[in-house]
Amino acid sequence: MPTKAMHDMTEEELLWRASMVPRIKELPSKHTPKVAFMFLAKGPLFLGPLWERFFKGNQGFYSIYVHSHPSFNDTVPQTSVFHGRRIPSKEVRWGDFNIVGAERRLLANALLDFSNQRFVLLSESCIPLFNFSTIYNHLMNSTKTFVEAYDMPGAVGRGRYNPRMRPLVMLSQWRKGSQWFQLDRALAIEIVSDQHYFPLFKKYCRRGCYGDEHYLPTFVSIKFWENNSNRTLTWVDWSKGGPHPARFLRNDVTLDFLKRLRHGRTCQYNGETTNVCHLFARKFTPHALDRLLRFAPKIMQFN
Repeated sequence: MPTKAMHDMTEEELLWRASMVPRIKELPSKHTPKVAFMFLAKGPLFLGPLWERFFKGNQGFYSIYVHSHPSFNDTVPQTSVFHGRRIPSKEVRWGDFNIVGAERRLLANALLDFSNQRFVLLSESCIPLFNFSTIYNHLMNSTKTFVEAYDMPGAVGRGRYNPRMRPLVMLSQWRKGSQWFQLDRALAIEIVSDQHYFPLFKKYCRRGCYGDEHYLPTFVSIKFWENNSNRTLTWVDWSKGGPHPARFLRNDVTLDFLKRLRHGRTCQYNGETTNVCHLFARKFTPHALDRLLRFAPKIMQFN
């Protein structure tokens, strides 16, 4: 893998190279399995200082990839973990299917490093809820992938299905879910290699059909449902309604709030009941950063 994330491959070359699968599955002993943290951002990573604290002291166990607007040209200090981690990017518009293309670009770039075994999609408004070792072990030891997928009647669920997608995708197979996924390498390769469902969604999931909410949930549910948990590890609050989830400002960040995000519910993990159901949370604003930095060492046990 090149030392810099930037390269001059075309998208076709990138996807082709990323789709290659080694015949021997086990990594050579000198290669430590890594988690690829992939940031889909509009511009600056305004919560970067929190992530710097999160990554500190864990070099060799993670990779970082950043997809931002092509015109964004802020410089990142050489001492930052985000220095040199931008990938070749294209413009992304909210609600447009091109956001799925950006997700595939991030996955494809991360797949070039054979040490990357788990892949996490994040935004600039995401925060970690636990320290690095906890999140790393939770992801690496999981027997499942985490793509949220559910059948939703009504206009914003089944109502977005286009009958012209038959017979490859039937209405009974149509799923909805969060775009914020956590994958293993095998599923990541299948996604960048997909030449059947991706073009179909690109053609027919338009005008009120949001591809980032339907493509992966449907694709994974049809083809790879056995290994999928049908849930995401990224917490978000949709309780206020509307097209966007709730945003959290400075005064929203309290110890009790963070404790509730970390252990506020139960779920299944490797066949056992656990109260660690979310590893990440969103949407936090830049104004929340100072309190997050104040509380993180205490509650998240950052180094």
